[in-house]
Amino acid sequence: MLSPVRPLSQACLAAMLATISIASLVHAPAARADTVMSPGEKTPVAKNIATETLLEGLDHPWSMAFLPDNGGMLITERSGALNFWKPGNDKPAPINGTPQVWAQGQGGLLDVVLAPDFATSRHIYLSYAEEGKDGKAGTAVGFGTLSADNTTLADFKVVFRQEPKLSTGNHFGSRIIFDRKGYMFIALGENNQRPTSQDLDKLQGKIVRLFPDGRIPQDNPFVGKQGVRPEIWSYGHRNQQGAALNPWSGALWTNEHGPRGGDEVNIPEPGKNYGWPLATYGINYSGLPIPEAKGTDGPGLTQPIYAWKVSPAISGMAFYDSDRFASWKHSVFIGALSQKRLLNLKVDGNTLKDEQVIFEGERIRDVKVGPDGYVYVLTDDSNGKLIRLGQKN
Repeated sequence: MLSPVRPLSQACLAAMLATISIASLVHAPAARADTVMSPGEKTPVAKNIATETLLEGLDHPWSMAFLPDNGGMLITERSGALNFWKPGNDKPAPINGTPQVWAQGQGGLLDVVLAPDFATSRHIYLSYAEEGKDGKAGTAVGFGTLSADNTTLADFKVVFRQEPKLSTGNHFGSRIIFDRKGYMFIALGENNQRPTSQDLDKLQGKIVRLFPDGRIPQDNPFVGKQGVRPEIWSYGHRNQQGAALNPWSGALWTNEHGPRGGDEVNIPEPGKNYGWPLATYGINYSGLPIPEAKGTDGPGLTQPIYAWKVSPAISGMAFYDSDRFASWKHSVFIGALSQKRLLNLKVDGNTLKDEQVIFEGERIRDVKVGPDGYVYVLTDDSNGKLIRLGQKN
């Protein structure tokens, strides 16, 4: 006969908790000299910020794009809606012709970006979660033609599919960025399947580089290599939810979620390995180390330029290159989901410094600098908002 289970004494429970705490400290990674670490709880909060809520009632909005010539804005909702909104309207208007999305977990309709030649083509690019044959999903990207009255997206064509499809609802990424030469970069998540970030025959945890029509550039770093996907630009990423083109250098910058700690900013270069899950500044959600991790660095791995020991759950990012607010000039804005913040960091060449909190109290999913020099954010909520931020005089 089994003996009855006795409740733990307070002393025994305290000892167990202390052991877990000590284990967490032992495995807490130390910062490398060439990676700048966030000041964390010491991050100063800006006091001269003016905010205005422009829209409410959005269903977990994910991304926005400004139409040229003060033509309004496109806004995606994760549930699958693409909307057109112009200042002065109380509600956004839905756009017909969007693809069917897999709206489960973190999946759904994600990024929206104007083609570089939008003025003549009116092409709009979307990233979204797409269901596979076995009920799992992956990220897809395609484009359609936006009608002149902004009501319809016609002739939608898929130009990229993340293969294999492995997500059960997590870590899709994804951001779309066009560089100055017209190449399209797609920053992807690893579908919460850690080892796949290092598998070069898979598109999880990668940045891919394509022509706008989906063709693969022949100067991609892995073209012609057996067993390697030729779309890949860089690898070893976790869940990339922010990307922007640096207006001063022309380089692609991305950010990604770490696990429990270890959110990071990277400047991805062709063929380089950014470490996940072999190296990380974070630990597992259980408080234990990441099983595959060997520390914060390793042979052949590239360090982030900036990292957070405590994860803000960073999201959209946007460089500030407007003359409207001088103190924000030459900086980057980064949203934070779990810490409900908008962060601002000064850009000094290829480094970041002087982190401060610009706004807090809402889960920030996306951030863009408008043509008017104001900063616009989308909040991730069932009653999502579009908020405009500036500085008080």
